[in-house]
Amino acid sequence: MRLRLPAERPTEPPTGYKIAHPVLSQDGTRAGFTGVSLGGALPYAVLDDASCVYGLRHRPPARRCDCGFHCVHDRAAAEALLCTAEHRAAVLLEVSVLGAYIRFERGFRYARQRVRTVTAGPCGCGAAAVVLADAEWGRPGWRALAAACAGCVRGRTAVSLAQFASLAGHGLRMVAGDGGTRPSHAELPPADGLGVPELVAEAALLQARLDWFQSQLARLGEAGAGGGEQG
Repeated sequence: MRLRLPAERPTEPPTGYKIAHPVLSQDGTRAGFTGVSLGGALPYAVLDDASCVYGLRHRPPARRCDCGFHCVHDRAAAEALLCTAEHRAAVLLEVSVLGAYIRFERGFRYARQRVRTVTAGPCGCGAAAVVLADAEWGRPGWRALAAACAGCVRGRTAVSLAQFASLAGHGLRMVAGDGGTRPSHAELPPADGLGVPELVAEAALLQARLDWFQSQLARLGEAGAGGGEQG
């Protein structure tokens, strides 16, 4: 006789942690995430249902399949994944595990989730991030984003943390972190109304774009002057 583990009926949804890449739809009207391993080709929303990545018609999480959302129990274990070279640009997600789930020693595989909080690390240059900018890769119809400071945005497509939270919806919270366990900035709530942190981020984004346009105008001016001398 095969023994089965007792069914769990928690009073509140379990909490888990995972890493993912933030993504922005091609038309700039929707925001979501894409995973870093199995299922990474299927972007998902803040509140979403899992589907089988192999195209099978069973409901995730099927016991004899790897389908379903995945997360770990321990925040530190998820943060450790951000140390690897291929995951440095990912963000940390705190999620609510919803629907049916299978509990493992290190985490869950489950049917439905809600992303509650996103912690974005610093810009690649080491400065604090104020926006999520085009990471120069993506999925069909989706641009992958990465944390960036005002000086590194240049002319890339970018949204502030508050804008991303507003596009994603469902009360998503954005936190600008320092790459460790302590956030270096206050939490940025959904953009019901813009406060000082949101206005500072917007001003930094506008200033970065203005600097880039000025540098391009200066370059074109130099090229034109040089062409006149040669003629």
